[in-house]
Amino acid sequence: TTTSPAALLKTAPTKIARTLMYFRHYGSLNRFEASKWFGDTCPNSTTPVLENSYGLTFEHIPEKSPNNWGAPCDCTRYRLLESSYAQADKVLALMFNRTVKRQKVAA
Repeated sequence: TTTSPAALLKTAPTKIARTLMYFRHYGSLNRFEASKWFGDTCPNSTTPVLENSYGLTFEHIPEKSPNNWGAPCDCTRYRLLESSYAQADKVLALMFNRTVKRQKVAA
């Protein structure tokens, strides 16, 4: 059986893995959505790690979004390009496999 993206998002071993899982299976987001939906308060630094360390490609879309007081705020919406989906799947498998191996060693 396969595990659903929602279950994997909840059990992702790191912030980087959670962020990549979201991008791969749920779509784009900006900093306010990332913080609200799964606790990444700085996708502006997480996304470059995914790009530079794992060879993934993201679209960076400038937009205005309401801040905590409802005023418009400049921010960036990030979206994983479809051309990076296969690489993202490989990276996610690696991230989850590392956790399983660590758990076996600790047991």
